[in-house]
Amino acid sequence: MNGKERITGLLRKEKVDQVPWVPFAGVHAGKLKGYTAKEVMQDKDKLVESLLEVKKIYQPDGMPVVFDLQVEAEILGCELLWADNNPPSVISHPLAQTKEIPPDSQIPAKDEGRLPMILGAMREVKEKVGDDTALYGLLTGPFTLASHLRGQTFFMDVISDPAYADNLLKYAVKVAKAMCDYYIEVGMDVISVVCPLVSQLSPKHFNAMLLEPYKEIFDYIRSEGALSSFFVCGNAGPNIEPMCKTNPDSISVDENVDMVKAKEISDRYDIVIGGNIPLTTVMLHGTQQANMKYIVDLLDQVSHERLIIAPGCDMPYDLPIENSIAVQKAIRDTETARQMVKDYTEVEEDVIDIELPDYENLKKPFVEVFTLDSIACAACTYMLGAATDAKEHFGDAIDIIEYKFTEKASIARCKKMGVGKLPSMYINGELAYMSIIPGREELFAKIKDTM
Repeated sequence: MNGKERITGLLRKEKVDQVPWVPFAGVHAGKLKGYTAKEVMQDKDKLVESLLEVKKIYQPDGMPVVFDLQVEAEILGCELLWADNNPPSVISHPLAQTKEIPPDSQIPAKDEGRLPMILGAMREVKEKVGDDTALYGLLTGPFTLASHLRGQTFFMDVISDPAYADNLLKYAVKVAKAMCDYYIEVGMDVISVVCPLVSQLSPKHFNAMLLEPYKEIFDYIRSEGALSSFFVCGNAGPNIEPMCKTNPDSISVDENVDMVKAKEISDRYDIVIGGNIPLTTVMLHGTQQANMKYIVDLLDQVSHERLIIAPGCDMPYDLPIENSIAVQKAIRDTETARQMVKDYTEVEEDVIDIELPDYENLKKPFVEVFTLDSIACAACTYMLGAATDAKEHFGDAIDIIEYKFTEKASIARCKKMGVGKLPSMYINGELAYMSIIPGREELFAKIKDTM
């Protein structure tokens, strides 16, 4: 079987010859050819050249063409912050001060924003490698898109004005279905609805607000003859079963999720699950042997049916090429990899000495936000945004700081403080919020209590 047959067969619930490999090489694809993230996200020729390099070096069964959850938001009026080594992030929200619902006339058209470039790249990559590689078209899930348009206020709307939140989600579903049409038309095999902010909701709110909208999208994708994936970053563990109930062909999760427990649930629904190689501790900062060992251990823990091996999310720009090659080798020749790492014990580098603040004697409240990276991770963006909003409100009366898990010192700090999930917010050294973005007034009240 070739890669495309392997992916499409698996998602159609057929037997396949081996576990497929899908590297989510978004901006990292540009790194392979020496292009910045901004270049590869704005220039069709550079994007295509980079994707062909992913195909050549990593030999994937499936691959995304673009991993950018800001495409729709940019067209709809959100300003973006661009970086050389990360995808862009949303920095303004056109509905922040109004409860308007955009009209259907504002559904993104395929000749708007960066869509002509993206669709052109999809056509060209489809022509060049689409016969043997399953191509993924990634769109922004309705809950995340609604948050981009409304800002942090949308998390309050969910509680205080559910009728408005529901109407905005209905509009975002229409956007998602239009994007499905565009991507299916140019030949994408798998339409992946990527919604990292779903991990911020409880199963109760998911079932009440998102079950039907997301089921509508996956039913639509199926009716149009394509396959689907529901991709949620962050601590999505509590929502694995609700995600499965939306009836996608597959789900994909990151390192915050216990893969063994998640697969037990997805197997009950006969849904493929993909994941969940840790992006930073293993893929970015680990050795080749550490990457191989992670794959061998993962394959030993879960059944190989209905399984795709993939990074937990969009691969970091500077991820060492040899680590992804090691992953691919371990998937394709697991027994050889097992022998190579059977005596491997990870040797920790020089331990970074982290000195924690004297939390009991702080002169003012100290808000620490632990993120994967607030630029690259949407949930992290809004968690840091909540802290930044508090800083603007309280001014010099409080201090805030972000620790990015992409940095080794921050990883050491997380270990020392016992940070379990990302993103998390600590106030004066105590866990305040884990994977749940706080409401404005709730956070302000909690900070006041420490003054």
